Amino acid sequence: QVQLVESGGGSGQAGGSLRLSCAASGATHIPNYWTWAWFRQAPGKEREGVAAIYGDFARPDYADSVKGRFTVSQDNAKTTVYLQMNSLKAEDTAVYYCAAKKTTGDNWDRAGFEYWGRGTQVTVSS
Repeated sequence: QVQLVESGGGSGQAGGSLRLSCAASGATHIPNYWTWAWFRQAPGKEREGVAAIYGDFARPDYADSVKGRFTVSQDNAKTTVYLQMNSLKAEDTAVYYCAAKKTTGDNWDRAGFEYWGRGTQVTVSS
């Protein structure tokens, strides 16, 4: 059974940077065709997708709200995914969740993701 564990959350200043990691345990190698995604949920708001990486060529996908500021990547073994967050804004404050699924498709459909981490808090002060 694959388990996802996020790390790297914390507090940052507006304009600063943070890097999140998501490690998959229970698997020595994840197939290339899996989709990994980062979602976030701010207080009183729905969980939304912000970045995804998917397919054989590790294509990235970003929500408009983070495009140009966030970068998603993964290691060669496909067992760890990163989210580099630059030019942070106060509105990036949320709990960030890592998710994974065994297929490609709608990167922002929460119901399609089989595996979820427990989340890590990111707080950005202005």
